[in-house]
Amino acid sequence: MDESITSKERAVEAYRIGSCSIINVKPARIGGLTKTLELHDFCVSAGIPIWIGGLLETGIGRAHLVAAASLPGVKYPNDISASSRYYREDIVIPEWSVEDGFIRVPKGRGIGVEVAEEKLLRFAQRRLLIK
Repeated sequence: MDESITSKERAVEAYRIGSCSIINVKPARIGGLTKTLELHDFCVSAGIPIWIGGLLETGIGRAHLVAAASLPGVKYPNDISASSRYYREDIVIPEWSVEDGFIRVPKGRGIGVEVAEEKLLRFAQRRLLIK
């Protein structure tokens, strides 16, 4: 299943009625990395293999996809592209590419990349400073 999986609850429902054997998890669609982890854990416990898919994320979102794709319940090739796939310049350091069909998991802290703040500020249309 793909487009109809918008939450862990939808996946549980699909599992209960026997309508899925593989799930494409799109973190942006289901609410982020925490929700992805919850859905991943359910799928592992139910024996449902998953793969990770993306939408039109920047490198920040794609780094979350790469992190999710490294989870043990991910059993199929993922739908993740290079950090700059949709943008001439991306806003992460380091950027990464797909090499021979593989993406190396970034080695930095957290999601493995840092935000290139000077680029982010250059591309921002509005800015709000909260003190």
